[in-house]
Amino acid sequence: MAIVAILLGTFIVPINSTMVSVGLQSVATSMNMSMSSITWVVTIYLIVMTVAQPLAGKIGDLYGNRRIFLVGIVLFLVASIVCMLASNFITLLIGRAVQAFGGALITPNATAMLRYITPKEKLVQTFGIFGFSMSLGAAIGPLLGALLIEQWSWHATFAVNVPILVVAFMAAMRYVPHVEVQKQAKLDLIGSSLFAITLSSIVLIVTQQNYTNVVLWLIVIVGAIAFVRYEQRIEAPLIDFQLFRKRNFRAANMSILLNNGVMYGTLLLMPTLLVIDERFTLTQIGAALFTFSVAISIFSWIGGKFEGSIGRKRTITLAFIITALAMCSYFLLITNSSLLVLHVILFVAGIGLGIGVPSMQAASLSDVDKSASGVASGIYSTFRYIGSTIASVLISLQLGASIMMSVLVIFAVVGIVVSAQFEEM
Repeated sequence: MAIVAILLGTFIVPINSTMVSVGLQSVATSMNMSMSSITWVVTIYLIVMTVAQPLAGKIGDLYGNRRIFLVGIVLFLVASIVCMLASNFITLLIGRAVQAFGGALITPNATAMLRYITPKEKLVQTFGIFGFSMSLGAAIGPLLGALLIEQWSWHATFAVNVPILVVAFMAAMRYVPHVEVQKQAKLDLIGSSLFAITLSSIVLIVTQQNYTNVVLWLIVIVGAIAFVRYEQRIEAPLIDFQLFRKRNFRAANMSILLNNGVMYGTLLLMPTLLVIDERFTLTQIGAALFTFSVAISIFSWIGGKFEGSIGRKRTITLAFIITALAMCSYFLLITNSSLLVLHVILFVAGIGLGIGVPSMQAASLSDVDKSASGVASGIYSTFRYIGSTIASVLISLQLGASIMMSVLVIFAVVGIVVSAQFEEM
């Protein structure tokens, strides 16, 4: 029941990451704003989620993963109510920022708790179920959002969170056990500030090109250098760069970056490619991407059982090989007009992108002390978001379908190379 309670709390985060995107036009219309302005509803969420992940993990390590997980649920609940009742853009934006911070507190601390309460031999299977839950949430988000907006309004996309979060909080209070915490250091506030400024500037450059200028690039460069040098000097850093000396940790973070880059590249590329000459309707494209997301969900769960059979390295290598083959088949979609072929190709891509994720997540924690599980999970989540951000940048450059597909093939091939770095259990 503890695992179910944790999964219920985390399930709401990916739903809100994808559900809101389908309601942007509705929000813009109701608030009489342009789409370029209303995209800040997504941008602020991305900034806070990206910046806060390592910080949230560190806070959990210091003050207790269960406690911070519960705080995250409460923040997400309150923020959802604020967004639901918002009658102006500023209120909605504040609500989304708090919602993102709550989500950032939930995810890495949920991962850390799963490590504490799960026997080592069952950890990969547990992360398979965790990956299935998260992917399923992302998959049903757009469909659920469209249904709620069609039947009621965009306010309903936030209202639906409330009963789920209340049940999640009560279940976590009842079933998730306390874990003894030994507070060994203070929170790295200077490092956290440098990290937040640098990463926020990067996300702004990526998502809001109107704000991009030389000053912002200088902030990124100076901030990144200052952050790394400061973190290497202090005793209890926000991000312990010594973790990257561990092969499994380093390979796991690079793998999830590449994996998520391909996944979001697909989600962003397909609507642009397939709707341009009206070969498929938006409904057909949405259904095909739902097939893609469901395949990721199912094979994330199945992948949790693979490692015990063929080993970690082979599981992740197999995942990237399948992904590479699927990316090569994307070139067929440039001229393909068969709906069946589209579904088959995206389903195979979903297999590759889902089946290796549980092993990647388990590998990111396998060589890390349990006391650092939160910060390690936060770093892993950040690399996941970086992969998504890279995909967004590449799509925004409008390189053309063939070039973008070639990039996705390269990502998958690099993933095969990276998978060779994993050590078996």
